Amino acid sequence: ARIRYISKCQFGIAAYRKYSSGSRYPNISLSSPLPGIPKPVFASVDGQEKYETKITTLENGLRIASQNKFGQFCTVGILVNSGSRYEAKYPSGIAHFLEKLSFSSTAQYGSKDEILLTLEKHGGICDCQTSRDTTMYAVSAEVKGLDTVVSLLSDAVLQPRLLDEEIEMTKMVVRFELEDLNMRPDPEPLLTEMIHAAAYRGNTVGLPRFCPVDNVDKIDRKMLHSYLRNYYSPERMVLAGVGIEHEQLVECARKYLLDVKPVWGTSTVANVDQSVAQYTGGIVKMEKDMSDVSLGPTPIPELTHIMIGLETCSFLEDDFIPFAVLNMMMGGGGSFSAGGPGKGMFTRLYLNVLNRHHWMYNATSYHHSYEDSGLLCIHASADPRQVREMVEIITREFIQMAGSAGEMELERAKTQLKSMLMMNLESRPVIFEDVGRQVLSTGRRKLPHELCDLISNVTSSDIKRVTTKMLRSKPAVAALGDLTELPSYEHIQAALSSKDGRLPRMYRLFR
Repeated sequence: ARIRYISKCQFGIAAYRKYSSGSRYPNISLSSPLPGIPKPVFASVDGQEKYETKITTLENGLRIASQNKFGQFCTVGILVNSGSRYEAKYPSGIAHFLEKLSFSSTAQYGSKDEILLTLEKHGGICDCQTSRDTTMYAVSAEVKGLDTVVSLLSDAVLQPRLLDEEIEMTKMVVRFELEDLNMRPDPEPLLTEMIHAAAYRGNTVGLPRFCPVDNVDKIDRKMLHSYLRNYYSPERMVLAGVGIEHEQLVECARKYLLDVKPVWGTSTVANVDQSVAQYTGGIVKMEKDMSDVSLGPTPIPELTHIMIGLETCSFLEDDFIPFAVLNMMMGGGGSFSAGGPGKGMFTRLYLNVLNRHHWMYNATSYHHSYEDSGLLCIHASADPRQVREMVEIITREFIQMAGSAGEMELERAKTQLKSMLMMNLESRPVIFEDVGRQVLSTGRRKLPHELCDLISNVTSSDIKRVTTKMLRSKPAVAALGDLTELPSYEHIQAALSSKDGRLPRMYRLFR
C-alpha cells in the first residue's frame, strides 16, 4: 500500500511538472481559471435584507416581529408590557400569579396536559417568564406546526379560564416558592429583590416581583381580570418569532389575534399606570441566621451578604453601552471559580478584591436596566466579623471606577462583552427574547453588528464620565445575615462621597 501511495505521489508530481512546464498549456498560471471548466458561482450576501428583523403592525395595534433563521424548529411567543412595576394600584403579586397560571386550561383546551400533548405532536415545549416590566409567553416547536402554535398562544394569553381550583393550586405553588426563596443557599434572588426595594422605595421597579405572603389570599379571578383588562391590550403586545417566514407569521396573527375578544372583555379606557421610576436610594436590612443554610458533609460557612448599588441609566440612553462595558470590566464572581481570562479572572473584582482578600467569598458586579432607570450593584459576601472591612473594600472599588481605565483592561472588557453578546445570540430562544424585548420597548431592533460597533466606540473618557455621573446618586444598600458589624447607611454614603472610598473612622472605648 505504501509503494502504491508513493508511486501515486510521484505520478502527481510528474503530471504537475509536465503541466507547469507549459508542454500542454503554455503561458498558464495556477491563479487563472483553467480552460474548459465552468465559471464558479460563489455565495454572496445581498445586503442585510435576509437577516434584518421584519416588523408589521396590525390594525388593532399588535406588532409582529420576526427574524428568519435556518432550521426545522422555530421559537414563537407573545411579549406583553406587563409586570410587577405596574402593580401600584393592585396588591403586589399579580404578575407572579399570572406566570404560574400560564398555559393552564383555556377556552379551547381543557387542561395544561391537553396543551402539552398538542405541543408534543410538533416536538414543542412552552414556558412563561415574568420580569419587572415584561411578561413573556413562548413556544418552541417544529416550523410545520406554526398555525397550531399561534392558535395556542392566542388562547393561552387571551382566553384563560382561571378556574378556582387552578387559582388555589397557584396559591400553594407561590407559598412554596416564597419559602424556598428564604431557604436556598444562593441569596442572589432575595438580595436583588431587596436592592430594588431600597433603590426605588415603593414605586415602579421597586415594587415586589414575588408575591408577598400577606397578598397570597387576596388575589382572585375578579382582580386578575381587572389587571388583564388594563394591561393585556394588543397595542401593549408583540408577537415575535425566530426561524419562520415573516408573511407566514403575519397570516397566522391575522387569523388568531386580530378580531379575538378576550375572556375579560374590552375596556374603552385602559387605566394604565404610566409612572416613571423614581430613584430614592436607601437601605433594606434583613437580620437572619445563616449558620444552617447549607448543612451536610461540606457545609457553606456562615456568611453575611451585602449589595451596594448606584443609579445608572435607562437602556434607551446612549450611556447604556458604556455602563455595560463598565459592568464587564468590574466582573467578579465566587472565590472558587476556576479558569482563565474568559472566566473573568482579569476583571477588577478578581484582581483587586478576591485575589487580595482571601476571606471574601464572593464579589460580583450586576447591571439592571429598565426603560426609565438603571442600577449598577456589587454583591459581596464574607464572614459576619469582617462586614465593615468588606463594605469599605466595595466602596473603594466604586470610587476607583472613576479613575482612568487602562487601555488593555478596557479592550479586554469590550472584547468580552462582544463575545458574550455574540455567543448568547447563537441560541434561538435568546434571539427571540432579544427581538421581542427590543421591538416592545423601542419599535425596532438593533442588530448585533450595530451593538458591536457601539461597544467598540466606547472610550476611557466615556467610562470616567458615566462613573462620575453615577457616583452623584445616593447609594442603595441591601444587607442579609448577621449585621452586627454593618456600618450605618450615613457612613456608607460618606464613603461613596469621599476621594478614597474609606469609611469614617470609628473610635470605641471598649472592644
